[in-house]
Amino acid sequence: MGRHLTISTDDGTAEAYLAGDDGRPGVLFFVDAIGLRPQTEAMADRIAGWGCTVLVPHVFYRDGSAAELAPHGDLREPGEREAFFASGVMDRVGALTPELSEPDTRAWVRTLQEHAADGPIGTTGYCMGARLAVRAAGSHPGLVAAVGGFHGGGLVTDGPDSPHLAVAGSTASYVFGHADQDGSMPPEAIETLGRALAAADRPHVNEVFAGAVHGYSMADTSMYDEVAAERHFTVLRRLLTDALGLA
Repeated sequence: MGRHLTISTDDGTAEAYLAGDDGRPGVLFFVDAIGLRPQTEAMADRIAGWGCTVLVPHVFYRDGSAAELAPHGDLREPGEREAFFASGVMDRVGALTPELSEPDTRAWVRTLQEHAADGPIGTTGYCMGARLAVRAAGSHPGLVAAVGGFHGGGLVTDGPDSPHLAVAGSTASYVFGHADQDGSMPPEAIETLGRALAAADRPHVNEVFAGAVHGYSMADTSMYDEVAAERHFTVLRRLLTDALGLA
């Protein structure tokens, strides 16, 4: 359904996947820590089927191509996901600082706008991608009208660059579907995020998906939860329909 393209950034060239016809409302899709792969492309295809133009950038391009960084084993099999994450995945996640990711996001937005309809765009992010989606809204007020964040981690930190602080400068509506008992997003962090959304007077949903573990939306891993994944698609579609005027 989609096609692959390359995007010039300040630090090189990044691969990306573009789903849907040009000229439709744009959605910027931020991948999880596992990266750009057939699973995230299939999810983008589904979102594009709602009437969107969806861009999925390979955010880890500095570390290698999407194929080079992709898992070699089946992450649905016992121990395979754990082994993959032990191979240095979190090192590249940690290295993707705001100083690097924010110029990248400008390149992603510019490319999406070359293909999408004029007007507001939405973002959706998974795992660490939820942080990037929130930051995109903060750095592009007036453009990013919708943010979906699902099983996001580290959305609230003690640092001055905590992702949740970006909400205050945004003009987006938000939907968060947190994983249940997620050490990377504990109850107190969810509460802090909710207070930031309320203080900024941003329309929002900030919910825990009961029983759903971190990574629940990813059908190519052992963390997949079909009920939670389908719930995520339902709430994301509602968000994008309201914010972007989908048919």
